Amino acid sequence: MSPRETGLNPNVPHIAEPCDAPPVRSSRAGQLAEELAAEKKRLIDDLRKLQAENEDLKSTTPTGTVDWYVKWAATFLSVSGIFLMSAGLGLQGQIAYVISAAGWVFVGVQWSDRAIMIGSSISATAVMMDLVRTLTG
Repeated sequence: MSPRETGLNPNVPHIAEPCDAPPVRSSRAGQLAEELAAEKKRLIDDLRKLQAENEDLKSTTPTGTVDWYVKWAATFLSVSGIFLMSAGLGLQGQIAYVISAAGWVFVGVQWSDRAIMIGSSISATAVMMDLVRTLTG
């Protein structure tokens, strides 16, 4: 409708009411942009969730420090000691295990972890007692 037909002053600019405007149809490109924006938001949310899960899985112990090297050397020696004892090489296995337990006591002291210190010292004592019995036997 023109301003004249509505009785409005034709010298005053007329702004059409929002309901006068035809419905806006979004183009295919606009629809794709909306879909891409929604997918991007979903992917960012998924990435945040995965990063949070990854943080839960990360090791809390420092790497590259002396206690880190001792921890892994002691782990290797304890596993080796157990396999050596199982293979019938009791003396070598006991020595490897006692050295590993001493390493774990060191790690427990560095980390102020009494459970590691107590568990390692008790198992080392038991293996040393058997080692002394074997050597004096």
